[in-house]
Amino acid sequence: MTAEASQAGSSEDLAADGERPLRIALLTYKGNPFCGGQGVYTRHLSRELARLGHHVEVIGSQPYPVLDGGVPLTELPSLDLYRSPDPFRTPKRDEYRDWIDALEVATMWTGGFPEPLTFSLRARRHLRARTGEFDVVHDNQTLGYGLLGDIGAPLVTTIHHPITVDRQLELDAAEGWQQRLSKRRWYAFTRMQKRVARRLPSVLTVSGTSRQEIVDHLGVSDDRIHVVHIGADTSLFKPDPAVPVVPGRIVTTSSADVPLKGLVFLVEALAKVRTEHPGAHVVVVGKRPTEGPVAVAIERYGLEGAVDFVKGISDAELVDLVRSAEVACVPSLYEGFSLPAAEAMATGTPLVATTGGAIPEVAGRDGETCLAVPPGDPGALAVALGRLLADPDLRARLGAAGRERVLARFTWARAAEGTVTRYRDAIAAGAGRAAVPTPARSAASTTAPATPSSADPENAAASTSDTGVYPESRATC
Repeated sequence: MTAEASQAGSSEDLAADGERPLRIALLTYKGNPFCGGQGVYTRHLSRELARLGHHVEVIGSQPYPVLDGGVPLTELPSLDLYRSPDPFRTPKRDEYRDWIDALEVATMWTGGFPEPLTFSLRARRHLRARTGEFDVVHDNQTLGYGLLGDIGAPLVTTIHHPITVDRQLELDAAEGWQQRLSKRRWYAFTRMQKRVARRLPSVLTVSGTSRQEIVDHLGVSDDRIHVVHIGADTSLFKPDPAVPVVPGRIVTTSSADVPLKGLVFLVEALAKVRTEHPGAHVVVVGKRPTEGPVAVAIERYGLEGAVDFVKGISDAELVDLVRSAEVACVPSLYEGFSLPAAEAMATGTPLVATTGGAIPEVAGRDGETCLAVPPGDPGALAVALGRLLADPDLRARLGAAGRERVLARFTWARAAEGTVTRYRDAIAAGAGRAAVPTPARSAASTTAPATPSSADPENAAASTSDTGVYPESRATC
């Protein structure tokens, strides 16, 4: 037992690793637990950290996360400018509380996405007022200027994958200069995230693929990046023979017209599959598009009625939906990890998945734990889907092998244990109390704008061209 543990008192006072329990502030600027990886990560990681005996407090903004196991939530409200049913709304005068609110609205008005910056500024103010209450602060991919400098505790940051990947895929799919300009404007915050990432002392990521892309896209030194795999809630996502399997059903999770998710290729593949399997149909966990590439493809191939969309379902309903499928599919062009793949495999549902990004790291070898196809290839996707729909023995073999892979490698309990190890390393090293200096610039890059001073991140508001509100005027880092 370490000196730290011996000072903590009896064994009943210790965490599962035999050390003093940690006081953890877990930040999430967008915590929706039903779509998007950030909310799922926050919900499951916080629960498992608490089960290990640590004291976790989630500090978040709208949409607020749903938390399990009695984990407390501290709300840092934004103006919630993108809420349903009135996204891009203009707040009333009496809703403004301070200059951060004004910055948030001004950024939206100019076509940018303000939430990473404005949440980081609110979080900094909140954490500085509570200095000494936390042993470690864990940022869930906010990567805002407000988190540089002294925030009252060592900082550990999770980067699921660089958002610059999403940005490039969106630009590639844009039609015409106006759409490309709009996308560049929306993703302007990624310049801030790149600058912040380079100065972080301890970065966690969810796969080896994401680790390399953080090095390549964000310029983070690889010795400061640590892979901690996430996973499925295997107590929930598990087989249940009592749930009837619906013949021909293919289930996928997707934001319909986000190019990265590749749903349009699954729709095209379904049209081919139905020539040999007329009962084949897709159920998409996500919002039905009223326009865009997916809606156009459904109409073009006459698949109205063969592609259904469900949203707002409970965890239990989601698990039963996946169990009811003959095949689960991840058609993404890229994933930093792919929770839908891990969750489908955990239920014993056989998987067809692309080789985009880190998906093979999760899904395993083609023919052993899944059927793997190249991303963006509807023909190959159709062949794999048709093969599984026609072969119940193959479905059973891949489903069983997939579940065993998840149980051995990808659970939230293992993720929490690995994360705690990195917390303790950060605390021991005094990490996060001062930002790591930006690597030396080459002569070719000396004209690039620098970040605002980490000594006073709130000054970011005076020079946030990354949000498009103010002209650039930055001192050298």
